[in-house]
Amino acid sequence: MSFHFDKKIQLLTDRLLLRSFANTDIPDMLKNWIADPEVQSGYGEPPFTTEEEVSNLLDTWKQQYRWAIILKSSNENIGHISFCRMYEDISTAEIEYCIGKDFWGRGIVTEALDAFIKHTFENTSITKVEAYHRFNNPGSGRVLQKSGLSPVTNVQRFSHLLKAPEGDLCYALTKEQFNL
Repeated sequence: MSFHFDKKIQLLTDRLLLRSFANTDIPDMLKNWIADPEVQSGYGEPPFTTEEEVSNLLDTWKQQYRWAIILKSSNENIGHISFCRMYEDISTAEIEYCIGKDFWGRGIVTEALDAFIKHTFENTSITKVEAYHRFNNPGSGRVLQKSGLSPVTNVQRFSHLLKAPEGDLCYALTKEQFNL
């Protein structure tokens, strides 16, 4: 099994398709989430408000481990899920996600995260996933806990910087815990 995730993989859930980004996603991204300051600040990113800005961002994202979250009922891009950091030496990956606020509170991110984690542990050599959220975003913590992640004192992102998280709450799930 490889540490790396096939960027072309598509994951299906009852309501969602997780797939690589395409430039055709840009109008939905602008409408549903990426231009919204509240949504973007929830995971520490600035809003992107023009097609050119989003196109340039997608050029970078297409080289990374990022997938569009597509709502199957409307075929709309409503967010993304990704490995924002990977630590191959310890078989660990950090997950981040974001969806538009019109889709909050419906279990969509939990559904996406569950599929993403399951695929990761079953098809890669990654043995631990980590995530964190800002203290003022408790909804994200509920999502992480529903998907089986447990609170931990620190994650690799902060450990590599030799600092403790400040205003952030950390979570992790090992492959062993997932298989219980």
